[in-house]
Amino acid sequence: MSSSQEPAAGRSLLAGSERSAPPGASDAGAVDPTERTTVTIVVRPRSPLPATPDLAQAPLSREEFAARYGASPEDARAIERFALDAGLLVVEANLARRSIIVEGTLGDFSAAFETELRLFESPAGKFRGRTGSLTVPAELEPLVLGVFGLDERPQARTQIRPAAKKTKAVSYSPPEVAAAYGFPSDATGAGQTIALIELGGGFVQSDLETFFTGLGLTSPTVTSVGVDGGSNAPAGDPNSADGEVMLDIEVAGSIAPGAAIVCYFAPNTDQGFLDAITTAVHDTTNKPGIISISWGGPESTYTAQALSNFDAAFAAAGMLGITVTVAAGDSGSSDGVSDGLAHVDFPASSPNVLACGGTHLTLKGGAISTETVWNDGSSGGATGGGISDVFPLPAWQASANVPPSVNAGAAVGRGVPDVSGDASPSSGYAIVVDGSDIVVGGTSAVAPLWAALVALLNETANTTLGFINAKLYADPATLRDITSGNNGAYQAGPGWDACTGLGSPDGPALATLLGTPPATPPVTSPATPPATPPVTPVAPPVTPPSTT
Repeated sequence: MSSSQEPAAGRSLLAGSERSAPPGASDAGAVDPTERTTVTIVVRPRSPLPATPDLAQAPLSREEFAARYGASPEDARAIERFALDAGLLVVEANLARRSIIVEGTLGDFSAAFETELRLFESPAGKFRGRTGSLTVPAELEPLVLGVFGLDERPQARTQIRPAAKKTKAVSYSPPEVAAAYGFPSDATGAGQTIALIELGGGFVQSDLETFFTGLGLTSPTVTSVGVDGGSNAPAGDPNSADGEVMLDIEVAGSIAPGAAIVCYFAPNTDQGFLDAITTAVHDTTNKPGIISISWGGPESTYTAQALSNFDAAFAAAGMLGITVTVAAGDSGSSDGVSDGLAHVDFPASSPNVLACGGTHLTLKGGAISTETVWNDGSSGGATGGGISDVFPLPAWQASANVPPSVNAGAAVGRGVPDVSGDASPSSGYAIVVDGSDIVVGGTSAVAPLWAALVALLNETANTTLGFINAKLYADPATLRDITSGNNGAYQAGPGWDACTGLGSPDGPALATLLGTPPATPPVTSPATPPATPPVTPVAPPVTPPSTT
């Protein structure tokens, strides 16, 4: 329904759920109302979730977090009653993730949330979508923070750029880049787990063996976790999302060869993206300490409910001692939007992640000769960066001299990126994808680069670094300041800038700041047994009435 329309009696508009028609897409007709799908309903935490982690407190265990900030069983049961009344089936209730997974027909979902589902045709293909806002029963409005899965438009894109075929690109192996930045050479990331969020594509073990053997390393065993029906599904084309998956694995795995790698595969929708993140954050089996995300899109392409719920998931990660690294985008200060305005990429613009921008790196004899902002023009890409239109300036960024946005109104918001690293395809990474040796760049390489560095520092510090932004901004000399170049609307200069943030890694300085073992073991509050298991069905499975 349109946000200008009044909801039916006894119902309320779901704040932040409004969707516009997909840009560049045409209406392709009605959906099949008998088609079945699943929807994720996100409910409120039982206690207010802090907007940012308290760095003075030790990280919570996943069990402690679920007990304090998970969904309450009462709220979950209220959602179940609503689902049953609407002819829907609750298939999973994960209280730690605050996610209730509901299954039903498109016709029943349309009625349950007062929305019309339509098919749309776009250059990306045909998909199901909606416009306007959703509604819920008025008594549920305070409980429900988001509904995801009704609209299946592609939500994010890879942040990877292949080297131009007509030019002879300089390329480096990921360990060469890490060595040039002075990453710890006495650590392998042993005991650490790096999660990679993937919204398509897949990996082939034989390609990993070829790549790692070529570097004199043992090929890692990569664990795949399927979310919302996603799976490790390589397309066999280096230009597909396979390139993203392999770049992430090969960068992170070759720089931190002792770390475990877990890929969370999900559909490229707002539901899939969010569910993959929350699954990784609250995974009590693999327990990742670092999450790397190389997918994103302009803030303007997300609903308000998506922006707030993604950000809350990242805040939860910080409270659990998890570091989240995110690519800042490959389309310069416009982020690929053609409205003439500057835009930043999300989820890099979340104030609870480490946003990773890009540079052009030149090495001589293994040492850094020059490093400038990555900007290879419209055909070669440029680092994302700028000022958020959504998130205010974080307290830890207040002294970084973040400038106002170049857009009308000159708002001051969260500045992107925080840090940077080699991303230009003309100084790219030599990787193996689908049997081919290729050279690629993009901020997609920088997120796993920083994830691997955090894994090394976690090992040397014998702790989990968690949310590191505040520490970095308090001591910016631990980064290599990049002062030359621009990404379109923003120019690099001394100190923080909207191209490369605080700069690229200075390994020894970062090891001193972040990787020194604490004088005494961190104090951990006694575990509080949760009142109920963090993952539990809220009621016995309900069998829909027979239609025969």
